[in-house]
Amino acid sequence: MIFNNFHRKLRQEAQLWRDEGIINSSQYEHIANRYQFNKLEESTGDSFSMIAILVGGILLVLGVITLVSANWQGWSREVKFILLMSLFLSTAITGFLTWREPKLALAQGKKNQEGKRFLGEALLILSALILGATLFLMGQIFNINASGSELFLAWGFGVLVMAYSLALNSLGIMAIILIQIGYWLGLDDLWSSPDNLTWAKLAVRHMPLLSWLLFVPLAYICRSRWIFGLGVVAFIFSLQYNLRPLPLLTFSDVVPWVASFSLVLPPALLWSYDDLLFPTINYRLFKPLSRNLGLICFGVIFYLLSFRWQWQGLEYNYYNPNNFANIFRSLPIIDLGILSGLAVLQWLFFVRHRNSPPSREVFFKIAIITTFLGFILVTPFWHQAITRITELGIFIFNVLLITLAWGLIQEGLKLRQRGYFWCGILLFTLQIISRVLEYNTDVLFKSLVFLTCGYCLIAAGLWFEKRLSSARKSNGGNGGNGGNTYNTNK
Repeated sequence: MIFNNFHRKLRQEAQLWRDEGIINSSQYEHIANRYQFNKLEESTGDSFSMIAILVGGILLVLGVITLVSANWQGWSREVKFILLMSLFLSTAITGFLTWREPKLALAQGKKNQEGKRFLGEALLILSALILGATLFLMGQIFNINASGSELFLAWGFGVLVMAYSLALNSLGIMAIILIQIGYWLGLDDLWSSPDNLTWAKLAVRHMPLLSWLLFVPLAYICRSRWIFGLGVVAFIFSLQYNLRPLPLLTFSDVVPWVASFSLVLPPALLWSYDDLLFPTINYRLFKPLSRNLGLICFGVIFYLLSFRWQWQGLEYNYYNPNNFANIFRSLPIIDLGILSGLAVLQWLFFVRHRNSPPSREVFFKIAIITTFLGFILVTPFWHQAITRITELGIFIFNVLLITLAWGLIQEGLKLRQRGYFWCGILLFTLQIISRVLEYNTDVLFKSLVFLTCGYCLIAAGLWFEKRLSSARKSNGGNGGNGGNTYNTNK
């Protein structure tokens, strides 16, 4: 519709230019042929047809729902099952055929039918919703005592199969959301009764590994950065909530390596990630996104571990550290082993598959990243297993946070990228404000700090924008593109 509105406005303007003598008739015909003004009415008819089909489909669905609700109690379980499955299959098949028709028409050289493609995708999404309703109703009809976690996980895995089969972004995103809802609903059950295992509890326990193995390949099939990003977020959150590493002196003190592994794995995996690890992939689609997410992980970890309360034990212990067997059974040991092996493999691939020896600058970046990972791995373990280093740990991670913020600012200045520059500035400002609020300071001092931070933010923003404008003028208007030429092989 936006595309058609642009063409309509262009046709109106072109006609006005022709009438005012700005362009002649031949120029108008050339513009009309280029932007296909003669097909606007035909596309309008297609749009109205799609609207009519959509409204008719809604009325049909309402009619079916009304019929079913009026006779639901009188039908047998078999009739209800056949009816629900027929509704799901008919909607899915109709949506698939409607969604595939524009591709077949385009392959045969016929006109593009975007409206049918959108309608088919909408029907496929509707069929995915019907699948969820069918699962919930089947549980009631056959008296299946399934928890909310089991229902949402089954629904999500079913939609995930549809997303893999059709390579649809919308279904992939929907599957990730549903599986995550099932994960959060089943998280408490996993900790309360780790011995009573069901398939849903196994899925919840191994959700970090499942998120990486199921969602990342789907992102390549759909070529979707959204699916990759959501899959990475699902992996990180499920790993942290399954292991509960923070504060450091909780149940993870009983198993001291848990906090180190759970904190170091996300940035280690994301920063070293390379699309070329897959044998059939010969392009780097997600590597820049993965590295940016890895830098975000570094920032979040450094910021959280810069607080004093993260290094101190709580007055109570929700996990009962005396019950070591219960805790150990709840840990996803298999996930940690496989993901750690994958991280090592990625770093070996990163070291061996460089086209040329790294430059001094790239070598310095790699050294900084490995230093970050080393401190994340060693410091919590030392604090939990050997001796308490509360003050030293707080100092280390405050220094690491300053180093990361400064590196982001320098990267933004060098590449002329607002994202890196402002992330560094905001991270540095957040650190100052957090330290002021964390410790008991005078109100006047807090006010002075807030005023100073606000002034510095405004001054830094104006200075950076002025620097970008000067660079654009000196480079003939192309200076702002420097940030888009970031070498992902670094």
